[in-house]
Amino acid sequence: MTEITSQMVAALREKTGAGYMDCKKALQESNGVETEAIVFLREKGIASAAKKAGRSAKEGLVHAYIHGGGKLGVLVEVNCETDFVARNEEFRQMVADIAMQIAAANPLYLTQESVPQEVIEKETKIAQAQCAGKPAAAIAKIVEGKLKKWFGEVCLLDQPFVKDPSMTIRDLITSKIAKLGENIVIRRFVRFPLGE
Repeated sequence: MTEITSQMVAALREKTGAGYMDCKKALQESNGVETEAIVFLREKGIASAAKKAGRSAKEGLVHAYIHGGGKLGVLVEVNCETDFVARNEEFRQMVADIAMQIAAANPLYLTQESVPQEVIEKETKIAQAQCAGKPAAAIAKIVEGKLKKWFGEVCLLDQPFVKDPSMTIRDLITSKIAKLGENIVIRRFVRFPLGE
């Protein structure tokens, strides 16, 4: 077994932002392989976030973001469990990043579940029409793929994060839940483009 040094733990903490003991345990579990330790920490964060998802989040922050010299405005409400986390600089930065995401990517819905059924049916028909001439067995998979891509464009939580496209907004929130130790929920948002 590889010896886990404090330098290894510090390097992993620098990359992930996870706690000292979590980083040490991840390195022990992965036999000192940093990339595997990062995967271990991400999986642990997702499991940790899932446990916290049912907890009440009534504190938080409403953030306003104005872009383009006043030509575009965004209001977003992000909730957490305590005012302690709501005042935390990392939480505030995440909320500002989410507002910037809304301004840049123009999501129409928060989640896939919030998309009206008639809109999903319309998109499904469009995807099916684009599959004309394809084998019947392949059409269902193609339509499913097109819908998944469409949800990734119009649903905020499924959009790639503009500051780090390797993660979605859902991944960003999950990582902050794991790091801050509280449930975090985007409650609502609105985007105001000038003249629309």
